[in-house]
Parts: sequence; structure tokens; C-alpha cells
Amino acid sequence: MTIAEVSRKYDITPDTLRYYERIGLIPPVPRTKGGIRDYDEESCGWIELMKCMRRAGVQIEALIEYVELFRQGDATLDARKNLLIEQRNHLISRMEDMQASLNRLNDKIEGYEQGMRAAEKDLAQLRQEKEERESRNEERTG
Repeated sequence: MTIAEVSRKYDITPDTLRYYERIGLIPPVPRTKGGIRDYDEESCGWIELMKCMRRAGVQIEALIEYVELFRQGDATLDARKNLLIEQRNHLISRMEDMQASLNRLNDKIEGYEQGMRAAEKDLAQLRQEKEERESRNEERTG
């Protein structure tokens, strides 16, 4: 696939794809005899992985380290696994923090909703009392 095709497929600019390759975020992409990038299935797999990891908030430095370890071969399997476990733990911690924030927001929203319901109830009560007073006044004057 050309860089333009990959760019459209993964919704990443060609500049970003070149940047990812330049900094080592993805391994070097195969090239045609003319030197044009020719993204194969493996290259696309790396792009998908990096997009997923970046969306999850994994730091670029950790991903570059992962790619470097990958390029060193099977001797780094344990190191790669440990790096991923560490990143998973960071992600779990972030998710817990986000869940706590979401719970706090939900509590605040519920507090506002309760307050609004109470205000509506009070307003309805005031309207009813006013109508009763007006009705009594009409009976006296009528």
C-alpha cells in the first residue's frame, strides 16, 4: 500500500506516518525499488498497534523502546512482556482515576437534579397555596 492509501485507511497524515518511522515508533517500512514506501501487512499491523497504544495514552518513549526491543529479536521477549505489563498497569491506574472522576461528576449532577426536583416541588406547592388563597378571596368577595 502507498503512504496515501495507509493514510486514508488509518486516518493518519502521511507526515505523521513518516514521523512515526523516523523516530522508531514503527519499524522501517519496506520500499519499492524506486525507494517509495510500500506498506505491507506487518507495517499496517504496527500502525494499528501504535494507534491503539497512543489512544490508550501510552507514552511515545515506551513505544519506541518496545519497537527497539522487538528489533533485537527473541532474546527480548521477556523485556517486551514486562514493558507491556508496566504500561497495562499505568493504564489501569489511569482508568481507575478516570472512573473516580466520572463518579464524582455523576454525584454532582445527581445533586443538581435533586435540587431542581426539590425546587420544582416547592414551586408547585407555592402555586397551589396561591390558587387556594385566590379561591378563598373570590368566595369572600363573590
